Amino acid sequence: MESWLDLSVPVVTGMPVYPGDPLVEVSRALRVAEHGVNVLRLHMGSQSGTHVDAPYHVDEAWPTLDDLPLERFAGPAVVADVRGLPARAPISPDLLAPALGRLRLQPGAILLLATGWSAYWGTDHYLAHPWLTPEAAQAVVDAGVRTVAVDALSVDPTGGDGLPAHRVLCGTGGVIAENLTHLDRVADAHAAGHSIEVFLFPLRLAAADGAPARATARVTPPRVGGGWSKRLRSSPRPF
Repeated sequence: MESWLDLSVPVVTGMPVYPGDPLVEVSRALRVAEHGVNVLRLHMGSQSGTHVDAPYHVDEAWPTLDDLPLERFAGPAVVADVRGLPARAPISPDLLAPALGRLRLQPGAILLLATGWSAYWGTDHYLAHPWLTPEAAQAVVDAGVRTVAVDALSVDPTGGDGLPAHRVLCGTGGVIAENLTHLDRVADAHAAGHSIEVFLFPLRLAAADGAPARATARVTPPRVGGGWSKRLRSSPRPF
């Protein structure tokens, strides 16, 4: 039986943001007791929390969020499991080779970079995440990938210059999703032969550089002998 995973971090006051980005503040605007309804007031940047970058994020001549086709934000996924890398380690093309081989066979698939760095969310160490080299980013593009998602603050080193991996990935009209969580569970399921679909639909902000997204994954177990595995066949039907 398929299952769903929430890959998004909760939006709360004081949550981590990229250095220099607007701080996040969530407060009560209206209350049932006084106004008849509950409504929250939100103050946040477009790159807050789990979010999607449009190419416009790094170049004003490139497409904004609403210029992009919806298929950029959903599809089958392949996991590059690079957990265990040390702080600030580069992710080189050879580390992505197994995933890229599968991606070449799945046009339109999304690459999930599972670094394990979401374990450090809310700590200073979260800024010391592994990062994608420009050569690795080019290998991803050459494999036909146009959507990359990572469980870290950025695909480039935080505090680095020029955002080269962003420019390679976005330069082809691609999108990047950052600050995902629970990719460790997705990576384990993927390694066990489960199929993964990912949904990264952002808020529809007009002419935007990006927007927060509710990232989710649908995980489907493998079929055995043309049907579900023995364990699943023995389970009661849900209807």
